[in-house]
Amino acid sequence: MVADESKTVTRRRLLTGCGVAGASLLAGCTGGNGDGSKQTTDGKNGGTGTSETGGTTAQSGPYSVSMEPVGKVEFESVPKKWVANNGSWADMGVALGVEPPKAVWLTSRYHTQYYDEIPGVSVDASKMTDLYQDGVSKELFYELSADVHVIDPNFLMNRFKGWKQSDVDEISKRVGPFFGNSIFSHGYQWHKDYRYYSLYEAFGKLAKVFQRTDRYKALASLHDEFQTKLGSVVPSKKQKRPEVAILWASGNEPKSFSPYLISEGTSFKQWRDLKVRDALANTSVRDFHSNRGEVDFETLLEIDPDVLLLRGHEQQTKKEFQNTVVSFMESHTVGSKLTAVKNGDVYRGGPLYQGPITNLVVTERAAEQVYDVSKSLFDRKRVGDIVKGNL
Repeated sequence: MVADESKTVTRRRLLTGCGVAGASLLAGCTGGNGDGSKQTTDGKNGGTGTSETGGTTAQSGPYSVSMEPVGKVEFESVPKKWVANNGSWADMGVALGVEPPKAVWLTSRYHTQYYDEIPGVSVDASKMTDLYQDGVSKELFYELSADVHVIDPNFLMNRFKGWKQSDVDEISKRVGPFFGNSIFSHGYQWHKDYRYYSLYEAFGKLAKVFQRTDRYKALASLHDEFQTKLGSVVPSKKQKRPEVAILWASGNEPKSFSPYLISEGTSFKQWRDLKVRDALANTSVRDFHSNRGEVDFETLLEIDPDVLLLRGHEQQTKKEFQNTVVSFMESHTVGSKLTAVKNGDVYRGGPLYQGPITNLVVTERAAEQVYDVSKSLFDRKRVGDIVKGNL
């Protein structure tokens, strides 16, 4: 059972009381209960179009939005400059039609080419800054001077040496507040004692921050329609769904692979929605998050998945991937014996981070990969219109 976000965030969650202590002039910690939005049965809390100040457009006075682990954050006005932890949150901002973030964790993992399929939507990641530069510099936060940092502060404090609660408080007070949750993976032990959010739960929260819940509702409705269409292409019998293995494959000639077991978190949303079977789930192979281990071709041959989904190659086109990684596997002594290689079922495995637009694109691609679906499953022009506010 997930925790009730309306409850006070405890010290056990590393952030105390009303969340990140000390607010900037643009946002501050007010204490009290959560944002008051009703948790609907479909998991779309924050999607009703109402907030503490009501309405779906920018407010003239202060408003507040709550999210674990930061608690309630009050905004004097709608943020303009912002920083995103990764492509999941950056994509949400793009979907809401706001200016792209000034920085993301690694620009190389924010795959903006997915927007090429959406009319009128484009993002130039080369204009963004990498937050991670052989570490995470506190000084960089000052240089970026963002109105809000859409980052789970526990990610900073638990993943990188040198970041303490006092540093988070300092940046919150002198630059701008933190507002985020590490939604992409459920593999972090430090995230076990406060709730996760689904993609659309998190999207609804950010929509309130930017006061664009109208776009959120429109995309949530489109996503519901998309899910219905997915249901029609997924085989009703489990045994007819392929066994897939998701692996990180570095370089164009990979000889070892980092295994990812399909789990909760936005990183695996398309595969859960398509109800594929995880070829690694009932083996001795442990998830990469557990021990940073790797598997070789010999181990893969013992498991012999129907489909291989290789991450780390989203920057390549389908043809480039086939001419490099797949071609190498076809010529490898052991790799060539894999069923997936022999049948031509080795594909790019999707990004680590996905927001609402990215998820639509990569899920449709995944449906083509595992179920040979050739038809379009969502209206790209409609997505572009929603982003532009043509609702």
